Amino acid sequence: MPKAVLLDLDGTLVDSTSAHAESWSRAFARYGYDVPSARIARWIGMGGDKLLRQVDPALDHTDGLGKSISQAREELFLSEYLPHLKPTNGARALLERIGEERSLRVIASSAKERELEALLKVAHIERLVDLTTNADDVDRSKPDPDVIAEALKKAGCSAEEAVYVGDTPYDVVAAHRAGVTAIGVTCGAWDGDGLKDAEAIYRDPAELVRSFDSSPLRNS
Repeated sequence: MPKAVLLDLDGTLVDSTSAHAESWSRAFARYGYDVPSARIARWIGMGGDKLLRQVDPALDHTDGLGKSISQAREELFLSEYLPHLKPTNGARALLERIGEERSLRVIASSAKERELEALLKVAHIERLVDLTTNADDVDRSKPDPDVIAEALKKAGCSAEEAVYVGDTPYDVVAAHRAGVTAIGVTCGAWDGDGLKDAEAIYRDPAELVRSFDSSPLRNS
């Protein structure tokens, strides 16, 4: 077993991809951008700063129009979507199994701290997590490896002693850039082809639990 299992949150442990995409789409529309939620869903998992630039390279999440769109998205997501979210299939079981194996359970997410804490609570998994890292802890968001490097630092382990579980190519790229083995789950917006560079791919956390003893969680 790895010393630490690092896990993405949105789309991996919480079924929130569509909610994020819709709140972004509505926020963009409020400021004159027509961006369908289906298109945005493919960008969920990268940091919001990078997502803004997918729509308009001039948008900056810290200033002006980009900041206004980001704030509108956060307001919509927290007030209208968050209360209805649920964990992905098998999320609790996966966290419980990792805990039984005495590995640290570390969230490594591009979400900001306020949103991360709210997501953990609404999915009722906050007591099944040992450590968290989020966008507020680092300078660069996924697919840059900073949040994973910070998670390793907090867990006190090397890249070789950890495995990462995520639902997007941005997760896989970030993990590999940090030197960490990546497991993909297809319960977000991406299928197996999109996650093909992961060392292993499962439908959702439930399937990963069923395959635990043959997975990288056991054999890394």
